[in-house]
Amino acid sequence: MRAMLLVNPKATTTNARRRDVLIRALGATVELTVEQTRYRGHAATLAGTARAKGYDVVAVLGGDGTINEAVNGLLNAVNGDDPAHLDDPSAGRPALLVIPGGSANVFARALGLPNDPVEATGAVLEALRDGRRRTVGLGQALWDDESRYFTFCSGMGYDAEVVRAVEGLRGSGRKATPTRYVNTALRHYLATDKHHPAMTLTGPGIPTARGVYMAIISNTSPWTYIGTRPVSPTPWAGFETGLDLLGLQRMSLISMLPIIRQILTERDTLPSGRHLVQLHDESEFTLTADRPVAFQLDGDYLGERESVTFRSIPNALQVLV
Repeated sequence: MRAMLLVNPKATTTNARRRDVLIRALGATVELTVEQTRYRGHAATLAGTARAKGYDVVAVLGGDGTINEAVNGLLNAVNGDDPAHLDDPSAGRPALLVIPGGSANVFARALGLPNDPVEATGAVLEALRDGRRRTVGLGQALWDDESRYFTFCSGMGYDAEVVRAVEGLRGSGRKATPTRYVNTALRHYLATDKHHPAMTLTGPGIPTARGVYMAIISNTSPWTYIGTRPVSPTPWAGFETGLDLLGLQRMSLISMLPIIRQILTERDTLPSGRHLVQLHDESEFTLTADRPVAFQLDGDYLGERESVTFRSIPNALQVLV
């Protein structure tokens, strides 16, 4: 079995010694090629190369951003085929193997992998030996003439503003720890516009919802983690269903506190509140805004947008897990 391992040398929870141990362990099981990512978008290029050269597996040692890039490299259209219009989008593409190396590692943990990279390596080595594969669905976001896939979440509005702020802190050399995300979210809440909602939700068979301040789009649950605590605004979301959404039509503190309390509690029921917009297992919907709003995919800030369409892509990717 031929595998290409993509290593993000700047991943939050790895170091050179640990990477060497993981590389040796994988190299003893498969015919391994190791590539280090050097710039933003490089993982997508490398994964596309692995697909074109007929590799069986693309392994990623890194955080959710590196995994997202690799997934997009694997799924970008081949010979004009759009995965959204294929019966089996995963056919003919390498399987994905993930080893968590970031701060949150939401996708890896949603697959049931340990958050520790050494323990996760042991789990994926067992999957390799036993040939254990799982086919998962993905989300796809489309705007202007661009599109991008996401593994676990997207967002428009306040949550994307927080991602943008944390990326700015990381650019100054600070680590993206759970505490930093929480503190940044609290500080940013005081500055965000809580009086002029910008977004409207539309879609086939979906009642139009106006006055949306913030929208979380989920491909699985949980949405993220604060340390070991899962945060689940869309607890019914899963890799085998369509997309879920939670939208907020109020941002006052008295409205936000009950929602925060609910999504931090492990539960099987949806959050409740009259100011909420919720969707479950939808194949397509669109968020439009009367002014540019912040937009993120899998925790990666992608600028401000005025219209984004979200689609569910079933059976898009094979994962060794």
